[in-house]
Amino acid sequence: MTAALDHIVVNTLTGMDAAAALFEALGFSLTPRGYHTLGSINHLMMTRGPYLELVGVPPTGLQRADVLESPLGLNGLVFNSGDAETTFRDLRAKGLDPSKPVAFSRPVRIGANSVEARFRTVRLPAAAFPAGRVYFCEHLTPDYVWRQEWFGHPNGFQGFTTLTVESPDPEAEAIRYEVVCDTSAARIDNGYRFVADGCAIDLVAGPASRFASVGLLFGELDDIRNRASGLPEITWREEGGLAVLGIPSLQLTFECRSVA
Repeated sequence: MTAALDHIVVNTLTGMDAAAALFEALGFSLTPRGYHTLGSINHLMMTRGPYLELVGVPPTGLQRADVLESPLGLNGLVFNSGDAETTFRDLRAKGLDPSKPVAFSRPVRIGANSVEARFRTVRLPAAAFPAGRVYFCEHLTPDYVWRQEWFGHPNGFQGFTTLTVESPDPEAEAIRYEVVCDTSAARIDNGYRFVADGCAIDLVAGPASRFASVGLLFGELDDIRNRASGLPEITWREEGGLAVLGIPSLQLTFECRSVA
């Protein structure tokens, strides 16, 4: 089966407060701040499928090394795993040298109760995927992540369309993405496309390896257009049915489309 997208990550490093305020001003609903046992913090922007995550580290105390040492901005492509141990064995058998599964958790408030959302992840080596962190996530408690009260966004955010990955050698990297996505690449202008469940991944030529942009899907663009126009930190331009939203402070480019 083709790999399924679980979520895409924006790294805020130590700037979570400002980043969260900016995404809220753009009309995204953020889950309450999470505190991972590994030493990272996060907010999620949920859909019924893959979600967008803001991750960072607290200013003091335990700080998660793989987050702190990663670049600002788009820096996480995460696929769903039904079982982390099986994923680890499969990836190792295919020659990708994954990390052993790592377990962690974070508290979640559900009504009057405090519960633990628990996860296991399997990471791919940075040398094989230099654009950013690529890994698989097993949700041991999915009901604590996908919750009805977190699906609605004032700006109408509904999910993803395409993640664009730049590489100086897309032909060489395409072989590894085929293994991870468990699907054959299709040729497109300047590179290759992998259709994962939940998002297409375009691997294209570029001067350096990086996650260049991500396509976001909205019910319509009026709300986020109006919000963006009132925020000096945001750039916005439209070309036909495509709107490009930029957040320079986070080195982010979002390609926004409506379902209409």
